[in-house]
Amino acid sequence: MVSLHFRRSLFAAAFGLAGRRRLPCYHAPAAAHMSSGAGGQTETEKPTAMLRHLLLKLRATGPVTVAEYMREALTNPGQGYYTRGGGIGESGDFVTSPEISQIFGELIGIWYISEWIATGKPKAFQLVELGPGRGTLTDDILRVFNQLASLLSKCDVSIHLVEVSPKLSKTQALILTGGKVQSNPEDNSAYMKGVSKTGIPIFWYRDIQDVPPGYSFYLAHEFFDALPIHKFQRTEKGWREVLVDADPEVPDQLRFVLSPSSTPATENFIQPEERRDHVEVCPEAGVIIQRLACRIENDGGAALVADYGHNGTKMDTFRGFRNHKPHDVLKAPGTADLTADVDFSYLRKMIQGRTATLGPIKQREFLKNMGIDLRLQVLLQNSHDTQTREQLLHSYDMLMNPEKMGDCFNFFALLPHHRLLHPDKKHKPESKAPVSPVAGFDELLLK
Repeated sequence: MVSLHFRRSLFAAAFGLAGRRRLPCYHAPAAAHMSSGAGGQTETEKPTAMLRHLLLKLRATGPVTVAEYMREALTNPGQGYYTRGGGIGESGDFVTSPEISQIFGELIGIWYISEWIATGKPKAFQLVELGPGRGTLTDDILRVFNQLASLLSKCDVSIHLVEVSPKLSKTQALILTGGKVQSNPEDNSAYMKGVSKTGIPIFWYRDIQDVPPGYSFYLAHEFFDALPIHKFQRTEKGWREVLVDADPEVPDQLRFVLSPSSTPATENFIQPEERRDHVEVCPEAGVIIQRLACRIENDGGAALVADYGHNGTKMDTFRGFRNHKPHDVLKAPGTADLTADVDFSYLRKMIQGRTATLGPIKQREFLKNMGIDLRLQVLLQNSHDTQTREQLLHSYDMLMNPEKMGDCFNFFALLPHHRLLHPDKKHKPESKAPVSPVAGFDELLLK
């Protein structure tokens, strides 16, 4: 159990960091929605290798689901967007919160330490990140772990990264270990391993099922939004699935079509009580969240999901980004990021009570509860030039402003049921009284 007083001490200890990493500039992309028109090439843009591959496939097999289209465009072994390295950062197609400000990753690190303390300081824990991007978020978390090394001195900490992109895994290795890694280690399901600059072992895997069991903290930041979705449309004849097909009238162009009848996905994923006219479902997200819940239920730990999404209310959210601008999802597949809002109500339903859940709550609420204002003040006090101070304030505004990232992104947590029950009420599931406040999801009170 951890008291509010100890939480304040923990925040103060971690936020005593005077150092900071360089903050890149950020160009906010405008909101974008799925194009209702065709996704043809411009006169100066030749068909991509991915488009040619898809056109051959469509002519041979007919229309494919949006999920299959996304899977090919993003993770095709040869030409997939993420397989080739994606476009994270100012010079790429989109920028994530960890790339905007070091404070974001530091607060996430504090969240895991807080939960580790609240569950009795287990002798070992694994930090497992799904889709770690360039490794920036893990790097910031490791800096917090290093700052609190005396607290973690008797705990065996290891980092486990689930990454399918060879290019991104090399970037992660360079940032986290300085490039000192061993490929294909023997007697290990990991395809690469190394040691962080602070001495913590790091392992890379292609699938979460390869990560060894054990008490673990899981992190999924902007991970679920990139998983393939099925799209469905209500019609006068009932529900029909939205498919992707080649346009028979325009060369080298894709278009959306409706299935002539219901598909297996329509029968399985549309709920009888559904009131919306357009629905997006991500079965892969359901499978992964079930695996996380099962691991937490069996081995202990917690999971933190940070993504943009909704609680089963939105309809058409499928969109693309390229060079920080909205991009037609059917145009030049393999060259742009494709994404859709996460349906947190669907994730909660898939867990089926295996673990307790908290959220989703807005990013600005979570970060405020985690003490972002306190950390900002520490950094400002240790910044002696105007440009650095302006950059810190700009980054803070990007993370917290409701019209920017503050309300777009949400935090959602999975915790063991007993974490939210008093010790003497573990056998009374109807009791929801918390053992101690869960950082981020409860208001932070500082005296």
